[in-house]
Amino acid sequence: MTEARAVAVVVLAAGEGTRMKSALPKVLHPLLGRSMLGHVLAACEPLAARLLVVVGHGREQVTATLPEHVQPVVQAEQRGTGHAVRLALEAAADLDGTVLVVPGDAPLLTSRTLGELVDTHVAAGAVATVLTSVAPDPDGYGRVIRAADGSVARVVEHRDATAAERAVHEINTSVYAFQAGLLREALAKLGADNAQGEEYLPDVIGGFVAAGHPVAAVTAEAGETAGVNDRAQLAAAGRALRDRVLTAWMRAGVTVVDPATVWVDVGVRLDPDVTLLPNVQLHGTTQVGTGAVVGPDCTLTDTVVGSGARVVRAHCDRAEIGPEASVGPYCYLRPGARLGRRAKAGTYVEIKAADVGDGAKVPHLSYIGDAAIGEQTNIGAATVFVNYDGVAKHRTVIGSHARTGADNMFVAPVSVGDGAYTAAGSVITADVPAGALGVGRARQSNIEGWVERHRSGTPAAEAAARARTAAGGGPADPTDGDMGAGA
Repeated sequence: MTEARAVAVVVLAAGEGTRMKSALPKVLHPLLGRSMLGHVLAACEPLAARLLVVVGHGREQVTATLPEHVQPVVQAEQRGTGHAVRLALEAAADLDGTVLVVPGDAPLLTSRTLGELVDTHVAAGAVATVLTSVAPDPDGYGRVIRAADGSVARVVEHRDATAAERAVHEINTSVYAFQAGLLREALAKLGADNAQGEEYLPDVIGGFVAAGHPVAAVTAEAGETAGVNDRAQLAAAGRALRDRVLTAWMRAGVTVVDPATVWVDVGVRLDPDVTLLPNVQLHGTTQVGTGAVVGPDCTLTDTVVGSGARVVRAHCDRAEIGPEASVGPYCYLRPGARLGRRAKAGTYVEIKAADVGDGAKVPHLSYIGDAAIGEQTNIGAATVFVNYDGVAKHRTVIGSHARTGADNMFVAPVSVGDGAYTAAGSVITADVPAGALGVGRARQSNIEGWVERHRSGTPAAEAAARARTAAGGGPADPTDGDMGAGA
């Protein structure tokens, strides 16, 4: 930031935003992991020596989101943008030099455009500089009216414009650079003789021109300056921001196979040679390492994915996936799930608050909670770590190079030693020493002829009779081995 760009910034965020039809203040509606106001502040930060945000509707909620270095200014009664800026200057009576005024509902603004506005303002020696754009449909926007020589003559709100003025397509974006001292004087003279009975900030432009003060203008792309007033415009801004973010990542070496179906929050970090397949959402502070492939059909929130890992059809929340690890399909990694290098969490696997060691595998149909699994261990299909006794959570520890059988239940707290095995179908309630075989199942008994005696006439009984006859057996004994219908 150059000294010429070290400015005071006033962000207007007091409006109710009734067209959003929401209990949430308009400027707090989220886009790609950041509120609209957050995007505006991020664009202003590189230029700002001082940041003030005018709050009004929902001010407690809005103020709670502001960084510590940002000064809130309360506009208790919304009496227009001119009134809001006047309150900000009164709250910062020592402000001098350039003041940048920005709306809090324009999340697509960039630092580059705001910097160009400030640079033009300073170079022109202007008292005010207006950021304008040319809108295909200017309905509802204030119009920038030019003099015969092309200079800015005034800004007129849509409701107060004549038919000829409404035919103008150059609009006011509500972004300005001002000279602080003369702005204070102009705001003190503002009236409210207009369609809305408010103090309009744009009215100071006409006053400056009438007084012979230089007023400049910078024209920006309409897509960048668009404000958000309803949910449809919010969605449109989200798509535009999504495209901007993905374009930047693709130019940084990330492959995005189908940008129309991929959403990446602004706080996400991606290394070169990452591949994002269709229908991927990366939220929060997610990080993806070099060569990793994510997708299709994945949602990752605040998750770390190591280099060369593969994540497919998975939902991961605050998880850590090690280098070259494999996740999915249809896998759920909950907070605290940590997979080591080349570990595997496979199909229909859920893991929570558990460490899965390097090269360990949980391939199928299992729940792993509050646990540690050593390196190179294999967890059999349909395994459940029974971690909750109805009051408290307990921990299971499985050693390295262990092999657990299919359909096991580990009733925590319990441990299985290094190199140990557990038999299929076991309920493990006691520790299994290293190298031992743990068996926790009842001995099987067969009650011959039970189906023919107690399910007579069913297809099963008829099939059993045919099989017995084919094997040369006699009629089923009506009493032999009978333990009752409930056996």
